Amino acid sequence: MKPKLSPNASARAAPEFFSPLVGEAHRFFLDLAPSRRQPLIVVCGGLEHCSADYVIHRTSFPYHCIEYVVRGKGVLTLGRRRYALAPGQVFSYGPGIPHDISTESATPLVKYFVDFVGSRASALLRSCHLAGSGPARVFPADCLSSLYDELIQSGLNGGGGSARLCTKLLECLALKIATNTPPPDEQESRAFATYQRCRSHIEKHFLRLHSLAQISGECRTNREYLCRLFRRYEQQSPYQYLLRLKMSHAAIQLQQSGVLVKEAAAIVGFGDAYHFSRVFHDLLGVSPTAFRKLR
Repeated sequence: MKPKLSPNASARAAPEFFSPLVGEAHRFFLDLAPSRRQPLIVVCGGLEHCSADYVIHRTSFPYHCIEYVVRGKGVLTLGRRRYALAPGQVFSYGPGIPHDISTESATPLVKYFVDFVGSRASALLRSCHLAGSGPARVFPADCLSSLYDELIQSGLNGGGGSARLCTKLLECLALKIATNTPPPDEQESRAFATYQRCRSHIEKHFLRLHSLAQISGECRTNREYLCRLFRRYEQQSPYQYLLRLKMSHAAIQLQQSGVLVKEAAAIVGFGDAYHFSRVFHDLLGVSPTAFRKLR
């Protein structure tokens, strides 16, 4: 569910740097004139449904900004370089960076944004590989939406802890971008694409998958190479990732009244309830029997 504007937030006029060529917007405003000596502070953010004639021409911008396209197509110009915009792309700009943004009239852009300042702002952008570069594509394409929604809702809630919470969510957003963005090197990008494809296959079929050999065979990828990819990008083996998906699903089943341990084990493909219990305990820290009592 998208965050809704609170009465107080909707009553506040949008700053002049916002484009009027927006059909619908969900925005929040914190301190629009913050001290730039602070380490990191969120100024404002939101979600914008661009009009068919949406266009922005700026020679600079008062804050650092991270934008994230969720629907539609458009064109971004940073300095003298032009980039096509599509869902799943994230990009940044800020003080002293000329930029133009326009949308395709047939498929108007829908995009999130967050504006921020502080002595750590540039370092944060470098940490997610957005400083001084063009758009990056995140995987999966919708992986940032929930964080942006939480950021908007936290900003709209106000209160003494709102600014601090928004800053923490911004840091989480940067970490998520860094984790879910393929490296720029062409060879590395191909490796990351293979990892994405295999990870997606495991996510879709984890209930019936049962071994590394089966995963590598169905993904048509050498098992040793697959393990190297997962250690590089997932910090665990593909089989460990498979087991975590199975145990998470089993935990959901065990929270339902009347579901026995052996039934949960069978649902995720374990014929031996004892083996299932041992794996469940190793990964979640409690036995399935003890977990059932937590509901």
